[in-house]
Amino acid sequence: MADIRQYLREKEKREQNQVDYRSKILKHRMTTVYRIGLIVAIALAVMLLVYIQYQRQVYTRYDVVDTVKREAGSEAIDMCLGNAILTYSKDGAHCTDAKGNVTWNQTYEIQDIKLASCKDVVAIANYNGRNIYVGNTQEQMGTITTNMPIRNLAVAANGQVTAVLADTDVTWVNTYNADGENIYSGQTHMSNSGYPGAVSLSPSGELLAVSYVYVDAGSIKTNVAFYNFGPIGENQSDHMVSVFIYTDMLVPMIHFMNDETAFAVGDGRLMIYRGAHIPTLAGEYILDEEIQSVYYSDKYIGLVFLSDDGEHRYRLNVYDENAVKIGTYYFDMEYNDIFFDKETFVIYNEQECMVSTMNGLEKFKGSFTRGVKLLLPTTSAYRYICVTDDSFDTLQLR
Repeated sequence: MADIRQYLREKEKREQNQVDYRSKILKHRMTTVYRIGLIVAIALAVMLLVYIQYQRQVYTRYDVVDTVKREAGSEAIDMCLGNAILTYSKDGAHCTDAKGNVTWNQTYEIQDIKLASCKDVVAIANYNGRNIYVGNTQEQMGTITTNMPIRNLAVAANGQVTAVLADTDVTWVNTYNADGENIYSGQTHMSNSGYPGAVSLSPSGELLAVSYVYVDAGSIKTNVAFYNFGPIGENQSDHMVSVFIYTDMLVPMIHFMNDETAFAVGDGRLMIYRGAHIPTLAGEYILDEEIQSVYYSDKYIGLVFLSDDGEHRYRLNVYDENAVKIGTYYFDMEYNDIFFDKETFVIYNEQECMVSTMNGLEKFKGSFTRGVKLLLPTTSAYRYICVTDDSFDTLQLR
């Protein structure tokens, strides 16, 4: 009997020890979890503080961290092409990377240049000419020869080109591959379809937007039509998938921001269309003032007006790809160009520059020591390539 009681006491003691052991393990684990949680919370707080400070940081100067010499003609024009610089004139064009390496050079004789670009692809032609030169930042992609005079053109990121061609009594809207193959032809008449005043291709080349201007009963009208060259458009007449009619309004500009968003600017109106296959009207804004300039990226549209507050010279309205007005920003600087870089916009001329966030914080405002022909962003934050007459300078804001 004593042995049984002894056994039961020892068993109870062992079970109690096991409970105490499990309790200690659980307590240790909870302590570890609390410590890890505290460390994570502190790390997140520090990261948030650093981010807030970074967002609020204001730059007062810049350093030239790299310089590459260049040669360019006095009449040459520089423009951003992807992450490279395209330099063109009436005698030819060439593409240069940020390190000063010329990736290709095209000679030609053009009196009236028609140029279209999309991401890192460019198409160059002569108004009333018959050759279209297509290239990207790495190479020349091909030359397209048309059988009718060229009046206008658009290009996609894959090298696909749409050209407006003048015939005797009709106008053709033809689309080609970069190697010159005609993949779509459509003809328009002023008496029915109207004249194609503006054209744009989506980056993928699947969608084509055309703004047709015509006169109906003495009134000017514009049809904005979208064509789909993919499977969806094959079942539609002339590949047309949607059309929007505007009475008493010219629409001289239409452009794809990305594969899902296009915008058009008319007399006193901004229209934004959404849809990767069948674009629909996402939103529009009635504008009571004359638009001075239009700028855009793959996410934002910027319209510049004369200021309405009497204290500033200009006003910039910014809209996003979802047709939402992001904000209104006032500035006094005379500008040669405005571009969007991530969540900031940059306004500059040959002598000075201003960088501001979409929240209205002025991150930088200063002067250049040399005349600037072109300013373009890089992959690094607040670092830019500054193109002058004889150099490519890399600037880092400090």
